[in-house]
Amino acid sequence: MRLLIVEDERRLARSLAGGLAAEGFAVDVVHDGREGLHRAAEGVHDLVLLDIMLPGLNGYRVCAALRAAGNDVPILMLTAKDGEYDEAEGLDTGADDYLAKPFSYVVLVARIKALLRRRGATGPAPVLRLGALSVDTAARRVHRGDEEVALTAKEFAVLEQLAVRAGEVVGKPEILEHVWDFAYEGDPNIIEVYVSALRRKLGAASIETVRGAGYRMARP
Repeated sequence: MRLLIVEDERRLARSLAGGLAAEGFAVDVVHDGREGLHRAAEGVHDLVLLDIMLPGLNGYRVCAALRAAGNDVPILMLTAKDGEYDEAEGLDTGADDYLAKPFSYVVLVARIKALLRRRGATGPAPVLRLGALSVDTAARRVHRGDEEVALTAKEFAVLEQLAVRAGEVVGKPEILEHVWDFAYEGDPNIIEVYVSALRRKLGAASIETVRGAGYRMARP
């Protein structure tokens, strides 16, 4: 699956691209509306993440132009605005879904996968296998051998970030960006609470602490 991100806030665009690439998507990024319209019109993307407040052409006009040309690519609009009128306008121009900033990365990925399923696309392979551990990213279920392990939504989201990058060190800032809101300003040590809970449920050796760098799940 190939995604197009049209977002002029470059730090956010980089974070989104990195996280979605870790999910198994191919990602292209542009930072203005005219270039976004040009790239989306190429017809090679399975979904477009489209900001509303863009230089050149705003997201409403990009979306309307694509639909007027008969392009039915799924469009998920992203905006700092949060009001009924803005949502109605976005959907009236042909957007498939709408997400207001700041948003949870977990919610964003769930919306993307839902839109791709609605279109009939399968997306990346949803089941990650790490030794005796099986992580079903579509059903959001975890098994250790034949036994299902009950996780909270946040526990699963932390585990998923580590599992999709098994063998790599994943830092606390990356986990915070992908699992909590992008605007999260709380204590980054909250991650230690969730990692401890995962170790209790999955086994003490399931997640390794790399001192001063982050956490790593071993690739079998």
